[in-house]
Amino acid sequence: MATNGDLKCHRCAVCDGYGCPGMLPGLGGVFEGKNFQLNYEGWRELLEEAVENGAGEEISNISVSPSTLRCGPVTGAVENIGYTNESDFYLPYLQNAVQEGLGLCVGDGCPDEKLKLGIAAVKQLGQKAAFFLKPYPQEKLFERVEWIRPYASHIGIDIDSYNIVTMRNLVNLERKTSAQLQEFREHTKLPFVIKGVFTPEDLKLVSLVRPDVVYISNHGGRVETRIGSTARFLAENAGELKKYCKEIWVDGGIRTKQDIQTALYYGADQVILARPLIRATFDDHYTETVKELLQ
Repeated sequence: MATNGDLKCHRCAVCDGYGCPGMLPGLGGVFEGKNFQLNYEGWRELLEEAVENGAGEEISNISVSPSTLRCGPVTGAVENIGYTNESDFYLPYLQNAVQEGLGLCVGDGCPDEKLKLGIAAVKQLGQKAAFFLKPYPQEKLFERVEWIRPYASHIGIDIDSYNIVTMRNLVNLERKTSAQLQEFREHTKLPFVIKGVFTPEDLKLVSLVRPDVVYISNHGGRVETRIGSTARFLAENAGELKKYCKEIWVDGGIRTKQDIQTALYYGADQVILARPLIRATFDDHYTETVKELLQ
């Protein structure tokens, strides 16, 4: 086990959100963990429905490879994970993903050091990553784009994080309009992702902006949004969303190969995991965790 801090996680046998209600900062979720719990349960509910409709065998035959998966965009190593030093997290977390063949996502945070540490790790690894910026005012976003452009395969806006509890009152974040997102997309000139799609209003935004990728997420149950699961949102809206984007990515409560297969069956193109890979990095059992996911 790592000796670089105390993990802000109870290491529950099942990571379902019931063991860490309200642990923010930390790895818990808002609303006493309600959406964290619903995310986890949602994949099992969808699978049960598919089995009842005769699609169980089809789902079990869906191929899952490391290239289907990405590590989630994670920052806040000290306040949210428990590392002693912020700099201790980023390179091991991303290096582990590269070694296991997973795609990379890098997050943004406050202070700017967090984004810069992610950039430095991607640069050191000689890789490209999907970068997700917080919804700062446009001028600050354009500055950040220049930091990440050489290392980015995709650039996205984390649209729901204007409301994230752990950054509230620390920085000036804003709810982006379709015009602002279009302006940002034109500035990046790279595949564009709208992350945090989870509400009817977000569906309208996607239809107007038509990003390259729609990333369904409720921030792992860590933002104060409507009550619900990313699994159900995917199942109910993937068909509509595919009219406006090239790919759908999804995260939230994914813990098993069956969860991944269920997400792919219901329309996801990429599946993103965070909490299991955070813990696997901190406790140094990453290879075993990925192996379990793929078996």
